[in-house]
Amino acid sequence: MVEKRENTAPAAFVTGWPIKHSRSPIIHRHWLKQNGLAGTYDAVAVSEEDFASFIAELKDGSRGFCGGNVTIPHKEIAFRLSDRPDDLAQELGAANTLWLQDGQLHATNTDGYGFAANLDTCHPGWDKVDRAVILGAGGASRAVIQAVRDRGVNEIHVVNRTVSRAEELADRFGQRIHAHGLPALPEVMAGAGLFVNTTSLGMDGKESAVIDFSRLKTGALVTDIVYVPLETPILKQAHEQGYPTADGLGMLLHQAVPGFEKWFGHRPTVDTALRELIIRDIQAT
Repeated sequence: MVEKRENTAPAAFVTGWPIKHSRSPIIHRHWLKQNGLAGTYDAVAVSEEDFASFIAELKDGSRGFCGGNVTIPHKEIAFRLSDRPDDLAQELGAANTLWLQDGQLHATNTDGYGFAANLDTCHPGWDKVDRAVILGAGGASRAVIQAVRDRGVNEIHVVNRTVSRAEELADRFGQRIHAHGLPALPEVMAGAGLFVNTTSLGMDGKESAVIDFSRLKTGALVTDIVYVPLETPILKQAHEQGYPTADGLGMLLHQAVPGFEKWFGHRPTVDTALRELIIRDIQAT
């Protein structure tokens, strides 16, 4: 069981710098209310300079939290400062979910779980492919590569503007990962059954890229971890070219499930009501 102070409801957090943009409080407060559970979940802005002190106070109990989420730019240092990172966090070198147990700070990374669970829900069988293409080799791509590899996809091509960054990920995640520069994208897309965008292309109105998806396998799934806008330019292109698509909102929602269960002792459900709640917030802001 996750530790909590006697006679008090469990309190959890999300921290980052900045943190105003986080929709995690909306998600977790919805689940607390929906399930009639006592507990709190709050956003806590912590600068990079103050993060080590924040973790020390979390460990000694002076913050009053039983655990919480960690987002940019603290995921790597959260992993390093945790006492018991699990295998997922160790391979990624980053943690997004923390909890106190048996006097120690445990850590995991649920981003890959969120990615896979989202596709399991909206496109079951997405992992029954021989080849996947992952665009981007930044921090966000690591959990996706790990999840796709762990689902048994034999051939995973990571394509990035800077080849050396893709090569670092190939070295980290094993022989099934192949690194390429952008010019190789049309070639590696040939016959692929899954295409994942992990870059910020098209996010919040940013410039995107024109991609010809016709080289993919018939019926191949195209997904984007970006969720603002919900239909990114990449997803719009894929849809117009006749390919099924999956937006990134489900990844955000599903990655929150394991942490909530750790802190509040109940496994929540990602449902239409929650999805619509977040979509309304996106539209309002």
